[in-house]
Amino acid sequence: MTDLTKPAALPARPHFSSGPCAKRPGYSLDNLETQVLGRSHRSGLGKERLKLAIDKTREILGVPDDYHIGIVPASDTGAVEMAMWSMLGARACTMMAWESFGAGWVTDVVKQLKLDATVMTAEYGELPDLGAVDFDTDVVFTWNGTTSGVRVPNADWIAADRKGLTICDATSGAFAQELDWTKLDVVTFSWQKVMGGEGAHGVLILGPRAVERLENYTPPWPLPKIFRLTKGGKLISGIFTGATINTPSMLCVEDYIDGLNWAESLGGRKALQARSNESFATIEAFVAENAAFDFLAGDKATRSNTSVCLSIVDPAFAKLDEPAQRDFVKAMTKLLESENAALDIGGYRDAPPGLRVWCGATVDPSDVKALMPWLDYAFRKTAETLL
Repeated sequence: MTDLTKPAALPARPHFSSGPCAKRPGYSLDNLETQVLGRSHRSGLGKERLKLAIDKTREILGVPDDYHIGIVPASDTGAVEMAMWSMLGARACTMMAWESFGAGWVTDVVKQLKLDATVMTAEYGELPDLGAVDFDTDVVFTWNGTTSGVRVPNADWIAADRKGLTICDATSGAFAQELDWTKLDVVTFSWQKVMGGEGAHGVLILGPRAVERLENYTPPWPLPKIFRLTKGGKLISGIFTGATINTPSMLCVEDYIDGLNWAESLGGRKALQARSNESFATIEAFVAENAAFDFLAGDKATRSNTSVCLSIVDPAFAKLDEPAQRDFVKAMTKLLESENAALDIGGYRDAPPGLRVWCGATVDPSDVKALMPWLDYAFRKTAETLL
């Protein structure tokens, strides 16, 4: 090993966790509106603030006027479960999974709802054959694989004349990647991802075809209260104007509104996308110049610009068995944390051993740039003892 001098500069904010994600630059609790705290979420002010969050979400994401946006319990997971338990079973369904969260949806549909679904899977770093999807069926998929760093390249593979619904978990893609609303009937996300909000709340977006399904289909299984989106065969419209199903944290709502205001000040979703793209481009340049690292996603067109998953491809590392590789990665991430260079960048536990660097819009691209020399340093320093 040669020059192992520590990099001169540290990221100003070493927060690269993929959830909860970094707060926006300049974030302070002092910036939050607090008049609603201690008030009922069903008060005039409470409903007004919830509706403001919904309206700003529509504006920034470019959600069509005939789509409904609701704030629901239990983060993105709750939003996806609400959609699946309320809508699936009306026709055959196709479940797509190429990372852990998609695999979780498969488990729920096959083992809990006990539907005879077509299951299309791929290994971490890859996508299933998108051209083989049958859109006569309902299709459930993730837009961006948080734990694999693999995203769908666009929505061109989705049939415009589909008979089934598309249910899209877009939790680490929304705001940082462009969504084609004409191809998506249900979209879910959590504001803790690209917007850096607090956890525990999800957003559920329903297109006209999804509403039609809800109002004309009753699933054969019982629905818990927090999953019920209709009453008397009609959509509960209040859910989508601020009358939430259960009590939300108004502090979290204000936190989200603060993030949306910040996004507006930058210029909206295009500016958010540009920040993520700039950070991702920095990692692309680093990987191109550093033979020890590569992207887990093999196809450039499917690499996530938010949840960036890196593999260590050094030949000596590759010779280690998997437990030894995981120990190596743990040693690297521990070193980075001890230097305050990077926090929480270990790969997901079910993914191949590697790193995961969050590049959502609230991460400063300058911090990603400052991190790159530290990745090289941490690898070479760890290799001195473990390779």
